[in-house]
Amino acid sequence: MAEGHMADTERAEQTPRPVGLSVVSTVTDGIRVLTLAGEIDHHTGDQLSKALDVSDAARPRIVVDMRQLTFMDSSGINILIAAHQAVTAAGGWLRLAGAASSVLRTLQLVGVDALIDCRPTLREALSP
Repeated sequence: MAEGHMADTERAEQTPRPVGLSVVSTVTDGIRVLTLAGEIDHHTGDQLSKALDVSDAARPRIVVDMRQLTFMDSSGINILIAAHQAVTAAGGWLRLAGAASSVLRTLQLVGVDALIDCRPTLREALSP
């Protein structure tokens, strides 16, 4: 009986937890605010890339609210760098707001925080 219980426990631990990314876009004082929740990886990155598209915008101003983001891999880093380059080329700016410590650490390790303006709170990211 104990062996059967262990097998069930092992199976439960191997079951992947649900993952995904939610991207909600709003506008505050003319600034596009993208509120992220979940994880950014190679499976969810396209959703973020589409939300960050500025091909039809003049002087775009974007804040990415990362307070509910729990994980980001190199896919997310690459998407943010590409978005920063596109937004800057269009005469606008991109700011990151409220990254959790684990996500902020990733941004710092690869130097994204030196390239893209990272603010501790959404309020600070929205201020001039």
